[in-house]
Amino acid sequence: MAGKRKTADQDLRAEILRLIQEPKYRPLDKIEIADALGYGAARRNEVRRVLRDLEQAGEIARIRKNRYVLPDAADLVTGTLSVHEAGYAFLTNEKPGQSDLFIAAENTGTAMHGDRVVARIIRGAEFSRARKPRAEGRVIRILTRANETIVGTLQQTRNFFYVVTDDPRLVHNIYVQPSSINGRQPRVGDKVVVRLEAWESRHVNPEGKIIELLGPRTAPGVDILSIIRKYHLPVEFPHAVLEETSAIPETVTADAIDGREDLRSQFIVTIDPDDARDFDDAIHVEEIKGGWQLGVHIADVSAYVRPGSALDREAQRRGNSVYLPDRVIPMLPERLSNGVCSLNPHVDRLTHSVFLQFDRNGRMRQSRFARTVIRSAHRLTYKKAFAILKSPARDELGQRLHTAWKLAALLRKKRFEHGSLDLDMPEVKVVVDKKGKPIRFERVENDESHQLIEEFMLAANEAVARELKNRGVPAIYRVHENPDPERLGEFREFVLAHGIRVGDLTHRAELQKLLASIAGTAEEHPLKIGLLKSLKRARYATAPLGHYGLAKPNYTHFTSPIRRYADLEVHRALAERDLARRTSRAVPQLSAIADHISATERNAAEAEIDAVKMKKLEFFESQLEARDPQVFDAVVIDVRNYGLLIELPEILLTGLVHVSTLADDFYIFSPAQRRLVGRQRRRSFAVGDKLRAHVARVDQFKRQIDFAIADLRPDQNRTHRQRRK
Repeated sequence: MAGKRKTADQDLRAEILRLIQEPKYRPLDKIEIADALGYGAARRNEVRRVLRDLEQAGEIARIRKNRYVLPDAADLVTGTLSVHEAGYAFLTNEKPGQSDLFIAAENTGTAMHGDRVVARIIRGAEFSRARKPRAEGRVIRILTRANETIVGTLQQTRNFFYVVTDDPRLVHNIYVQPSSINGRQPRVGDKVVVRLEAWESRHVNPEGKIIELLGPRTAPGVDILSIIRKYHLPVEFPHAVLEETSAIPETVTADAIDGREDLRSQFIVTIDPDDARDFDDAIHVEEIKGGWQLGVHIADVSAYVRPGSALDREAQRRGNSVYLPDRVIPMLPERLSNGVCSLNPHVDRLTHSVFLQFDRNGRMRQSRFARTVIRSAHRLTYKKAFAILKSPARDELGQRLHTAWKLAALLRKKRFEHGSLDLDMPEVKVVVDKKGKPIRFERVENDESHQLIEEFMLAANEAVARELKNRGVPAIYRVHENPDPERLGEFREFVLAHGIRVGDLTHRAELQKLLASIAGTAEEHPLKIGLLKSLKRARYATAPLGHYGLAKPNYTHFTSPIRRYADLEVHRALAERDLARRTSRAVPQLSAIADHISATERNAAEAEIDAVKMKKLEFFESQLEARDPQVFDAVVIDVRNYGLLIELPEILLTGLVHVSTLADDFYIFSPAQRRLVGRQRRRSFAVGDKLRAHVARVDQFKRQIDFAIADLRPDQNRTHRQRRK
C-alpha cells in the first residue's frame, strides 16, 4: 500500500512540475492547480500534500496569495541561513553552482541561524554595495526551524526575565516567564533549556518557555550538559538496544571464528591516543622481496550489529561518537565499543582485514580483503610509538615499527607528490579534573607516530573504495568535491592582504606551494583556517566523486566502524561484494543515510569545537577570578585599527589586544603596512611579532577573550598629559 502511494505521489509530482514549467503558466493556488490537473474535491488533499513536499524540497515556491511558481521565475532562492553575530546573514543556495545571497540584518525577518528559508533577490550582484559583489536578498518564508529548543543563561531586568542564548549567532534574547521546575524556581545565572514559541514579528523579541533547568552556570558539569542539550546529543541508550547488547557474548566464541582467516600468530599492534578506550584499527607490516606487505585490521562491528536491529537503528540515528573534554558519547554501547569490538591486546577479536602489497617505489601492486580473527600483541600509545621511532630498534617491536615507518614515509611522500594538500593542523586537548574543571592543555602534534597510522588508514580506505567502485557495489563514499574558483579567488585576496605573494590558487600546485611557504610561520594557523572555509566540506555520498584534499579519485571511510556509522555500512558492502544476491541497501536508502550521517558529523564537530572553546574560556575566567593570570607566549596574526589579533600557540586560542590597552604610547594604524605604530617611541606591532600576554577580560556570552601585553610600561608623559586635561 505504501509503495502504491509513493508511486502515485511521484506521478502527481511530475504532473505538477510539468504544469508549472509550461511557458504560458500563470501562478495558481492549490485549488486551481488541482482543477487544472483534473483532480476533483475528493483528491485535493493529495495535491496539497505533494505541493507541500515540493515546496519543502525547494523545487517550487509559494508567493503572495499562496500561489505557486518556479523559484527562478520569481527571483526566489531556497537555502540555509548562516547568521553572523552582528545580525547580517548569508543564505547558502541549495542549487549546485549557484552563488550565496547576502541578507542584511533588517531583511532576515524572524529567521534565525540555521533555519531553512526562502529569500527573494532584491538587488543583483552588479548593484551590490559590498566590497565583494554579491546578490542581496530578503527572507520571505521560513520552511524549517533549525531549533525547537535553545540553551542559554537566565537574566533579569527590572520588568522582565530573558534568556541570553549560548550561541552568539542567535542574536535575539528570548523573553520568558520563569516557573517552578521539579520543585525549584529558576534563578538569574542559571543555565536553562527554552522551547521557542511561534515568533511572528521582528519588532518584538521571540518568547519561549523554560522546559529544563540545568543549574547555575558555574556549577560543575553544567557547561558540558548545556553543550549536550544545545546540540541535541543522545546520552542514554534505549532499553531495546541495551537488551540486544546484553545478549552479545563478551568474548569471541569458537563459532564466530569458524570460516575466518586466522591471523592470531602474526605480530599485530594497535597505536592510539594515551586515553583511548576503544581500539578499532591494528596494523602489521613486513618487508618482503621487492617491497612491503601491509595488513590493516579493522574491528568487525558488522559481525555484531545486524541491519535493521534496534542496535543498528540507534547507531544510524547517532551517526557517530562525540568526543567532549570530560566524556565520550559513543555510537555503540560500551559493551561493544570498549568490549568485544575493541582490539584490546592479548585477546581474540573479529576483524575485517585489508592486505596490500607495495613495490620499492611505494606503488600498490595487489590488494586482498578477508574476514579474519586477530590477537593484538601490543597496545601502543602515540607517545610510546614516537619514542620507539626516535631511538634505535632494540627488539622485535622496535624493528617492526621502524619497518612500518619506512613504508609510511614513502607513502606520505608519494601522496604529496600526487597533489595531496597538507591541511593537518595541531590540536589542543583540554585536560580536566574529576569535576570537569580545566587544569591544563596538551598540544597534540602530527608527529611520525600519527603519520604512520594516518598513511596506512588512507591506503586501506582508498583500496576499499576502489574495490567497491570496480565491483559496482552500492556503497557510501567519503567525498570532497572540487572547490568553487570564486571562493578560492576570495581566499587569494585574503592571503595577499597578509603580505604573502601567491599565484592562481585554482591550480593545485600553487596551493601546495602556499601551504609549504607558510609552514611553521605565524600566519599558518589563520591562513589554513581561511583555506578550509574556502573549500567545500567533506561529506558522505553514494557516488564516488573523489577527494580533492587528498587528491584521490577513490576514497571511503572503512577504518573506524566503532565510532562512525559510514564505516559500518562500508564493511557490510565489502563483505557482500561476492554474494550472488546481495542484501545490501538500495541506493536511495543509502543516499538518505549518507545525508543523515553527514549532518550528524557536522553537528558532532561543532559540539566538540564549542566544548573545547568553552573550557578554554573557563580556564582564563578562573585565572581572572584568582587575580593570578598566567603569562603565555603569543604571536600577532592580524593587525586592525582597533587592536591586535593574537594567538596563543600553546593553546591554539585567538583573542584581541585592544588598542586602548597599549598604554605605553599612542598608536596609529598604518593600513598599507598593516602595523600599529607608536607616535612617540615608534614601537610597532606587525603580523608575526612575538609577544608575552595575559588574560584581561572574558566574555562567556559572546565567547570572546581579550588579552593584555605583559611587558608594556605606561608612557609617563602621556599619563601626565591626560591628567592635566
